[in-house]
Amino acid sequence: MSTEKRWVIKPQGDPEKVAALAAALGIAPVLANLLVQRGIETEEDAWRFFNPKLETLHDPFLMKGMDRAVRRIDEAVQRQEPIMVYGDYDVDGTTAVAMVYSFLWRLGHPSLLFYIPDRYTEGYGISIKAIDYAERKGVKLIIALDCGIKATEKVAYARAKGIDFIICDHHLPGDTIPEAVAVLDPKQHDCPYPFKELSGCGVGFKMLQGYCQYKNLPFSDVECLLDLVVVSIASDIVPLVGENRILAYYGLKRLNEKPRKGLLSIIKICGLDKHVITIDDIVFKIGPRINAAGRMEVDSDDENAAPSGGHSAVYLMVARDEEVASEYGAFIDTCNQDRKNIDRSITQEAHEIIESHPDMKNRKSTVIYNPKWMKGIVGIVASRLIETYYRPTVVLTMSNGFVTGSARSVPGFDLYQAVESCSDLLENFGGHMYAAGLTMRPENVGEFTRRFNAYVEQHIDPQMLVPQVDIDSELLFSDITPKFREHLNRFQPFGPGNASPVFVTYGVSNHGEAKLVGMECEHLRMDLMQRQKPNTKIQAIAFQQPTHYEWVRSGRPIDVCYQIVENHYRGTVTTQLRVKDIKPVHNNR
Repeated sequence: MSTEKRWVIKPQGDPEKVAALAAALGIAPVLANLLVQRGIETEEDAWRFFNPKLETLHDPFLMKGMDRAVRRIDEAVQRQEPIMVYGDYDVDGTTAVAMVYSFLWRLGHPSLLFYIPDRYTEGYGISIKAIDYAERKGVKLIIALDCGIKATEKVAYARAKGIDFIICDHHLPGDTIPEAVAVLDPKQHDCPYPFKELSGCGVGFKMLQGYCQYKNLPFSDVECLLDLVVVSIASDIVPLVGENRILAYYGLKRLNEKPRKGLLSIIKICGLDKHVITIDDIVFKIGPRINAAGRMEVDSDDENAAPSGGHSAVYLMVARDEEVASEYGAFIDTCNQDRKNIDRSITQEAHEIIESHPDMKNRKSTVIYNPKWMKGIVGIVASRLIETYYRPTVVLTMSNGFVTGSARSVPGFDLYQAVESCSDLLENFGGHMYAAGLTMRPENVGEFTRRFNAYVEQHIDPQMLVPQVDIDSELLFSDITPKFREHLNRFQPFGPGNASPVFVTYGVSNHGEAKLVGMECEHLRMDLMQRQKPNTKIQAIAFQQPTHYEWVRSGRPIDVCYQIVENHYRGTVTTQLRVKDIKPVHNNR
C-alpha cells in the first residue's frame, strides 16, 4: 500500500494586507501571511490574538440556565446538603470533576463526594447505579459534567428519588432536554452564549465563574483551576480559538508555573519538569496517562475497590499531599504502560487479520471484530489502523453480551452518517463526523460489516483515501532566525483552529550523519541544508518515516514539509524541524 501523501498549499493571504500587517507589527511577511490566513487582518486584531486577556471572557450569565445553576449550588452550600460531583471517565470528565470538587472543598463544604462511572459495567453517561449510590449516601444534588444532555430518563429517575441534577455538558442535545434544575450547554439551540466550543470542563469552569460573581468572590478563586481546564481543552481536541484560546493560554501559564500537586507528579513522570509545557505535551504525554486510568478495569471482587478506574485520575488531581500525589501518579503511569502493551498487542493482531485477508486489505473501509479485545482500547486501535491503511475504520469487541466498538474516520468523510445508515442494526450509537461509538447484538455483526463497507464504497471520494498534508507557506532555512522563532512562538497555543504552521522547503539535502533512531529504528534523524543557502544547517526528525533513509543518507536532494519546534535534550534547547513528509527529488531542478 502506497504511503504517498498529497501536499496541498493553503490559499495565501491578500498580498497588500500581508505587507501592511508585516510593516505594522515588525514581523516577517511569512508570519503576517499566517495571521491573514487565520482571519486576523488588522493590527488591533493581531494585538488581541497575541495578548489574550482573562478580562475578555464572556459573562457566564449569558449561558442559559446559569442563574438557576448557581442559585441551586448556593442553596446546597447554605444547607450543607450532600453533593455528588459526577463526570465521564475520559480526561475532560475527570478534570471537570476534580475542578468542581476542589472548588467546593475549598469553600469548606462538609459533605462532598465524586463519582466516575465504570467504562465496562456502566458505560458512558449517567448511570442508574450511580444514582442509587447517591441515594444511599443521602445526596440531594448531583452536578454532572461532560455528560447528561441526553439523560432524560436518568434525570427523571433521580428526581423521583428526591435528587436534583445540574447538567454541564458540551455535546449536541437531543430532541428532549432533561428536566434538571439547570442545564448548561452552549449548544442548546436557544442558548445565547456567544462561544459554542467549550470543553465539558470549560462549561463547568463557567459555572464556577458564575458562582463567584453571584457570591462576590474574587476571580482568583477560579483562576487557580485553569491548569485542569487546559488539560481538558487539549485532550478533548476542541477548537483553540475564542474563549478556549484564552483559557488555554492562562492554563498553560499555570501548568508551567504553579501546577497542582497531582499534575506536577505526572509532569515529572513524563520528564516535562525541565522545559516549557505545550499543548502537544498534554495531548501526547499528560492526557494519555490520565485517560489510561478510566480505560482499565477494576477488580469486581474487591469490595474496597473504587467504583471505577477513573476514580484514580480524580484522586490524583485533587491530591493536596505531595506523597499521595506521587503514589497516584505512579499508579496511573503503570496503568498507562499496561494500556500501551495491550494497545500494541491488539493493534498487531488487527494488522495480521487484515494482511491475511486480501479482500479486507483492498477495501475502502475496515470493520474488524474480536470478542476478546479490551473495550477501553478499541478506539485507540481504530486510530492506529488509520495510520497504516488510511480509511474509515470500525473496531469491535464483546462486552456484557453485546458487541461494542469505536469508529474513526479520515478527513472529509462523515463517519456518523455511515454509522447512522446502519442504525436499524444497532442498539445504540453516538458521536460526530470523525468519531463514533456503537453497540449491537452479536448476530448483526455480519450485516453491519456488509452495509457499512457498502456505504463507504458508495459515498467516499477516492481523494479522501490519500493522506493529505496541508502546507501554510514556503520558507527558506535562512529565514528561521532567533527573531523569527520568537515571533512564531507568540502564535501558541497551537491546536485545532490554530494549528502549528506547516512550512515547505524545496531542494534540501542531508549534510551530516543521517540516522535511524528509536527502539525499532522507526524514526529518521537528519542534518539538512538548503542548496541556495549552504551555510544554514538545521537538525530534523521524521517520526515513523524510515523509508527514505538510503536516499537521504546519500545526500541526494529532497523536498520537506515540516513544523518548527524546540528540542530539549540534556538541558540544551535547539531548533528542530519536525518533518511531516519527505519527497525525493528525481530531477535536478
